[in-house]
Amino acid sequence: MRAWLMDAFDGVDKMQLRETPDPQPGPGEALIRVKYAALNPADAFLARAMYPANPPLPHVLGRDGVGEVLAVGPGVTNIRIGEVVGVLRCDVGVATWGTLAEKTVIPAASAAPVPKGWALEEMACAPLALLTAYQALTQWSDPPAPPPAGSVVLVTGASGGVGIATIYLSKSMNLTVVALSRSAEKGAKLKQLGADFVFDPSAADLRAAVGKAIAPKKVDIAVDNIGGPFFNQVIAMLGYGGRISVVGRSAGPVPEFNTASLFFKRNRIGGVAVSDYTPEAAQTTFTEIVSRLDGLGKRPVVDHVFPFDEVKQAFARLAQGPMGKVVIRVAG
Repeated sequence: MRAWLMDAFDGVDKMQLRETPDPQPGPGEALIRVKYAALNPADAFLARAMYPANPPLPHVLGRDGVGEVLAVGPGVTNIRIGEVVGVLRCDVGVATWGTLAEKTVIPAASAAPVPKGWALEEMACAPLALLTAYQALTQWSDPPAPPPAGSVVLVTGASGGVGIATIYLSKSMNLTVVALSRSAEKGAKLKQLGADFVFDPSAADLRAAVGKAIAPKKVDIAVDNIGGPFFNQVIAMLGYGGRISVVGRSAGPVPEFNTASLFFKRNRIGGVAVSDYTPEAAQTTFTEIVSRLDGLGKRPVVDHVFPFDEVKQAFARLAQGPMGKVVIRVAG
C-alpha cells in the first residue's frame, strides 16, 4: 500500500509518499481500506513535536477517516468485513499509524457507522471536531452537561472545524452564539450556519460591540481555538463566573498573561482533551451529537477535498484557515 510517511519530527512538508507493507489487525482490531481522511491542526503540531505524543518513526498522521473493513482480528464482533465505518477518537494517527494511508488498522471499539444521510467525506471529517466541541461546551459541570439554556458562547476561530461544530452544538443546546472571524465572507456563512452574532476580532471596538449585542447578558463560555495575543481579549469579554475552554493554539503562545485578570470575576480556564473519552463514551457521545445535528438539519462542512497525492497542499490549505474541514480522497 501507499502511505504518507513521517521519518522525523520536522513538519508535514518533509513527509514522503512511499510504498509500505499492508498492516495486519491484531486482537480487537480491524483493517480498513481508507476512502477519505481529514486533517486536523493537531496533525501538523505532532509533525513538529509540539503535541504530547511521541510515536515510533516512521509514523503516519491522520486521526479522522472513513473506510471499508477488509479484515478483523480475533474477538471482533461489532463490525463485519465489507462494512464502511468512521474512526472515532482513539490512538490512530497519534500513537499508531493513521488514516493518511491506503490502509490502516483501527480499534474495532472505535469504529462507528456512517450516520444515515451523511456523505462519506462528511463522516470522515466529523468525529474529532464534534467530540472536541461537545467537551468544550459540557466540561464545566460534573457530570458533564450542556450549559443552561440562554447562556452566551463566544467562539474564536469560528470558521474552522471545531468552531463550526461549536456553533452547531450550541444551537442544539439553545445557547446564544457570538462567532469571531476576520473574513466578511466567512462571517456571512457563519450566520447562515446558526451564529447569532459575528464580529471581526481585529475591530477596535470589539468588546463594546459584543457587549452591546448580548446586553444585558455577558459571555458565559468562550471556546478558544487560537490562543496567542488575543487570549487576553477573550478573558476581558467574560462575565462573572465565565469560563474559557482552550482547544487550540494556532496563533501561538499567550504573551504577558496576567493572572490577576481572572480574580474579580472568578473566571476559569480549562483545557480540552478528547483523549479523556473512553471508546464507550465516545460512541455514546457521538450518537448524541449526530442526533443533535439531525434535529438542526445540519451536516459537517467540508472546505475542500484534495486527492491523496496532494496531502501537502491540503496541509497548506489547513494553515490558511479553511471554512470547515480539509478532506483527503484516499480511494475512490
